Amino acid sequence: MPFSDYKTALVTGASSGIGAATVERLCAEGLQVHALARSSGKLAELAARTGCIPHAIDVSDLASVTRLAQEIEFDVVVNNAGVDRPGSILKADAEGIDLLIDVNLRAVLHICRLTLPGMVARDRGHIINISSIAGAYNFGGNSTYHATKAAVSMLSRQLRIDAFGKRVRVTEICPGRVATDIFAHVHGDSAEIHERFVEGFELPQAEDIANAIAFAIAAPIAVNVGHMEITPTLQVPGGLSTTRPERPQA
Repeated sequence: MPFSDYKTALVTGASSGIGAATVERLCAEGLQVHALARSSGKLAELAARTGCIPHAIDVSDLASVTRLAQEIEFDVVVNNAGVDRPGSILKADAEGIDLLIDVNLRAVLHICRLTLPGMVARDRGHIINISSIAGAYNFGGNSTYHATKAAVSMLSRQLRIDAFGKRVRVTEICPGRVATDIFAHVHGDSAEIHERFVEGFELPQAEDIANAIAFAIAAPIAVNVGHMEITPTLQVPGGLSTTRPERPQA
């Protein structure tokens, strides 16, 4: 069981949802888990509950993330932090594009840059990147989100090439709709939003994603679980739409 081979873990976006559930699961497995998020209050509650080590750091704060990576040798890294701004590129603004690239992609690239070389040198380590079905399938709106998650998906495949010949494993977890508070963060915390995205649906819980992460880590060291797409049974990604051109006004 490779859990016994690992001592330390870093989980970003750890204050709630999939991140918090992952912290709980990895702590239960005996790892020293460093939980990184912006919300110091939620991190303090998580630390009291799990024994994790909290770091109230914005994942896009490169100087602080660099200091942390230089101080601690991480055996497991879970790149979970992510944000979204709904809307197509026709309605996107510069601030939203920069935010999504900074958090969803640039931070992931830097954390991999800071932690993967040590894993390669030690011939031991596991990087888990949380992407999205938005990185593989097209659906209405959220164009920048699609682009950043597609980049994380390709990065996950490339990391295995970069670490080729070493016992460093890379897993991409690709969730569909999960019952977390991300919908409230993106669309507003209201009863209407909860009813639209969560209420009445049979959805995976954050703990289900954390269990999938633990499954990938616990696989024999000779096994790399490279990609896991996790959607509700009643959610089908993809589809094909066709429309007629608009007719000019007479």
